[in-house]
Amino acid sequence: MRARIREWIWRYLPAELVSIAGTLVPALMLAGTNASRMDIALAGTWGGNIGYFGTILLRDVLKTRRRLRVTGHRYSGASSLKNLRDLLIEFGVAELLDSFLIRPALMYWLPVWTGSLTWSLIAAKFLADLTFYLPAIFFYEWNKRRGGN
Repeated sequence: MRARIREWIWRYLPAELVSIAGTLVPALMLAGTNASRMDIALAGTWGGNIGYFGTILLRDVLKTRRRLRVTGHRYSGASSLKNLRDLLIEFGVAELLDSFLIRPALMYWLPVWTGSLTWSLIAAKFLADLTFYLPAIFFYEWNKRRGGN
């Protein structure tokens, strides 16, 4: 079990670090304007998603390229589609709930309830992550057993 936890940390932690910046930068930039709380919540949600999934996808592509190069094969369009398919399998269910319901709601309401935008955005991000990782890790492990990732 420890090996799996280390694997999950190695897979998800770098993306989480990029996601924190991706969450805060656009949300705080909009906070300095006349943007609505909903616009700020959505900017934080989608900025974090772009950073997170961009990091995961980049790392998966690089891993696939290295694996193919060792066997004398090239990274191709089919390889790219497989990387995207694996990403969709791993995160599809979790992401639907996360991006369209849980995360925006938390990023909207926590600042209202606490009065602190920056700390509320960070807290919302980590609270939403709890509900995100349960299905994501389940499908990651399931996809590994099928020969993905």
